[in-house]
Amino acid sequence: MFMGEYSHTIDSKGRLIIPARFREGLGDKFVVTKGLDNCLFVYPQPEWAALEQKLKSLPFTRADARAFVRFFFSGATESNLDKQGRVLLPSNLREYAQLSKDVVVLGVSSRVEIWSKERWDEYNTAAGQSFEQIAEKIVDLL
Repeated sequence: MFMGEYSHTIDSKGRLIIPARFREGLGDKFVVTKGLDNCLFVYPQPEWAALEQKLKSLPFTRADARAFVRFFFSGATESNLDKQGRVLLPSNLREYAQLSKDVVVLGVSSRVEIWSKERWDEYNTAAGQSFEQIAEKIVDLL
């Protein structure tokens, strides 16, 4: 399970250090793709395979299902860590998530998320203001 929040920077070549706590869980190869809320999602291979099966079961006759699957898979890339624990983020994914230098790497249960620091701060502030209301709506669902 991934959890925690870590601040890092992307170097001039587009490489990002993945927190040491996340490296073992991600394994030798993992998938980085466009996430929701303009961040990147990073999945270990087993989680990606499970998600892929769920997405394959969506009805391809529905335009919204096709659009979501297209969005999710078109941005996906298989990645790995170098000897220093860095991942090279392709330019199209960096552009999508508006990643330049300062980033926040989050552990979110079964995946890792990569956010631009500016966008994370904005999102976190907005979500924090309504956290109690959100909790009231979903806690009973658990």
